[in-house]
Amino acid sequence: MEKRDKIYEGKAKILYTTDNPDQVIQYFKDEATAFDGKKKGIIPSKGIMNNRISERLFRMLMDHGIDTHFVERLNDREMLCKRLNIIKVEMIGRNVAAGSLAKRIGQDEGTVLSRPIVETYYKSDALGDPMLCDEHIFMLNLATPEQLHTMRETTRKVNGLLTAFFAERGIRLVDFKVEYGLYHGRVLLGDEICPDTCRLWDMATNEKMDKDRFRRDLGGIEEAYAEVARRICEA
Repeated sequence: MEKRDKIYEGKAKILYTTDNPDQVIQYFKDEATAFDGKKKGIIPSKGIMNNRISERLFRMLMDHGIDTHFVERLNDREMLCKRLNIIKVEMIGRNVAAGSLAKRIGQDEGTVLSRPIVETYYKSDALGDPMLCDEHIFMLNLATPEQLHTMRETTRKVNGLLTAFFAERGIRLVDFKVEYGLYHGRVLLGDEICPDTCRLWDMATNEKMDKDRFRRDLGGIEEAYAEVARRICEA
């Protein structure tokens, strides 16, 4: 397997082509951003930890029948993945009111929702990733009804699996973002699953263990990521 050209650089990752047209290398960066890129910084070793955490979670999900883009972790910062045609709809699974949802529905942060919910957002930095309803998605030709159904139901299943997995390690899954893409016509889970894309709270103390520590200037960011990595990858 040969690493070739850079084809994409985002806020947290870089993608490179390989000598296999169906596979890419995903490189995890230490850069952190928040508020649509208005806040920027570096979290030392974040990329290394997120790579390890994502590998562990992708493997767990695949063991439970979830189709993902993950192939193998190559080294500290690189992961070999199936090359997806990304569907520009981000799925947010929520179990506890926090962040924008708490403000939108007038609930105190930390309120447990009566049932988990899945929201859909437009993957567009230029527009600030606005929330979309199904009709918007179909009007913009972002996904077919069948693809959207698969993404939504997969997100619900992922939520159940992640919630139980984290709880066994003393972590509450508050909410999370996942992305999907097409691989030879099949909808696969892609991107990453880590403290950058999940809100994770310690179940005993409610201490935040995710990127909210960066967003809210809480300090202890690297230590929180390291603790998540320890519980997930060493347990």
